[in-house]
Amino acid sequence: MEYSIKDIKLFREGEKKVIWALNHMPVIEKLRKLYSKNKIFKGYKIGACLHITSETANLVMNFKQAGAEVSLCASNPLSTQDEVAAYLVKNGISVFGKRGESSKEYYRNIEEVGKRLPHFVIDDGGDLITFLHQKENYRKKIIGATEETTTGVIRLKNLHKQKLLKFPVVAVNNAKTKYLFDNRYGTGQSTIDGLLRATNILIAGKIVVVCGYGWCGKGIAMRFKSMGARVIIVEVDHLKALEAVMDGFWVMPISEASKLGDIFITATGNTSVITINEIKMMKNGVILGNSGHFNVEIKMDEIEKYTRNKKRIRNGLYEYILKNGKKIYILGEGRLLNLACAEGHPPEVMDMSFANQFLSIKYLKENPSLEINVYDVPEEIDKQVAKYKLETMNIKIDTLTEQQKKYLSSWNLGTL
Repeated sequence: MEYSIKDIKLFREGEKKVIWALNHMPVIEKLRKLYSKNKIFKGYKIGACLHITSETANLVMNFKQAGAEVSLCASNPLSTQDEVAAYLVKNGISVFGKRGESSKEYYRNIEEVGKRLPHFVIDDGGDLITFLHQKENYRKKIIGATEETTTGVIRLKNLHKQKLLKFPVVAVNNAKTKYLFDNRYGTGQSTIDGLLRATNILIAGKIVVVCGYGWCGKGIAMRFKSMGARVIIVEVDHLKALEAVMDGFWVMPISEASKLGDIFITATGNTSVITINEIKMMKNGVILGNSGHFNVEIKMDEIEKYTRNKKRIRNGLYEYILKNGKKIYILGEGRLLNLACAEGHPPEVMDMSFANQFLSIKYLKENPSLEINVYDVPEEIDKQVAKYKLETMNIKIDTLTEQQKKYLSSWNLGTL
């Protein structure tokens, strides 16, 4: 078995982390018990490009125990937990990823996964899927793929619009049991976790500018507000901006917010959200971080060019002294800060996201003749994940009576 990781000797520490995460991922554990006995993926290869964390480890171990041959690379150069990578290799997963790997190493590791000719692909951001679209010889066995993120889904829908998509993809991000929980509660909590680990500052009283009010931005804004911050939302969508106003936030353009903020967090999935033009208007000592998938939201190249001196202050935190004499502080090199500065989403929310991943790959296996398209997660899978999650939390809900079912299916029953 081939692999490329930092140090195989770290596997004992990784084992403890993976088991701890599994203790908080009861739906994944339930699926493991359901499908490991009959080895439903025996004879299939799965290639994954995901954050190499303890939560991801439990997903890929589900596939391994269900009979699949699994290879895994990192979806972010700074998100890999080297001890988890070592644990997975010890358990028969071909892992290609090291924390802090260069851009060249990052794409070489993606190719290592592609070279194994997977039948199914699991992606986080679209880098593996788009790579496979440029390598026809690597994609000849692919039945279908799944995509975890908003950013990745946008990329793949654009690929399909241009009639270039080569195999069906299930947009796991679009499942309600994913974006309503992972994007909102997971990103909200883990963003603040990363910020606090890197800075140890007080949130209360700070002016926090959140760029983007999608589900990730909503979660981030909500959590900052609950900790006493005064929150400004920057948006380009009228509906989302109106929603932010009604939720009690200030809303203004980035040109105005730049002059006010103490902390800036981007979560748009777009490029060039904060450029050097905005940075020049900012206060001395502001902190900038990105919770969008790719490191393009804060223009780091412009910052580097306009920097007089740069030094590391703490793990995940760099001070930049600009040519105008002001200091700014960047979290996680402008990369996804909740993973660059912390450990990513809590296992409780990844439990649902990865349950969707597992069941969506199972769906693709059972429907090998799907037309090429980007599909939402089937509603029955979404409901099944919610049902399993409630059961593992020992929460019961009501069911409709026959009278209520009749009422909801009728058209002629109205005011009495």
